[in-house]
Amino acid sequence: MANTNSTTITSSEILCTQPVIESAITRLLKTPFGATMDLFQVLDCCENLVDALIENDDSTERVALCGRLYAGLEVLKVVLKAPLPAHLIERLTVEVAKENDYPCALSTDSETLREYCAALTMLLLQRQQSPEQEEHITGLVFELIGVLVEDLKAPRFIKTDAGLMMIGDATNEIH
Repeated sequence: MANTNSTTITSSEILCTQPVIESAITRLLKTPFGATMDLFQVLDCCENLVDALIENDDSTERVALCGRLYAGLEVLKVVLKAPLPAHLIERLTVEVAKENDYPCALSTDSETLREYCAALTMLLLQRQQSPEQEEHITGLVFELIGVLVEDLKAPRFIKTDAGLMMIGDATNEIH
């Protein structure tokens, strides 16, 4: 207890607690997912989550990140079935295309690749593997999501005099 000759000063500024600065992981975990998001928004969220996951060693945060990643992959399932909005068609359209410039590293479709990512993420959530296996599975999820994002963001359409067409399929008019 301070006496009258003390140099202790009570100040309301000192007694107030400072707000805790929210971490990047906390912001990622709070990012809402929903079917109203477009394909690129969902892909960006999944990519950010897997980036954080591969760099994180805290087991509690890893489980939370895996849970959010799984949720994002489930939203991606819905978004992949929905028609592309006009603003994404525009972003996926080029004036001149070179057919071999946009190959996917895997010969599987986007939905199958998404299912692989979801299955591996679920495996990580079960926490039954050794630390070494967990590291390898996390790396695999990271690589597969990278391939998925790269493939889904690659140009798909080309503008022609006849209208918008799929790249590599000059006979299939889109609009």
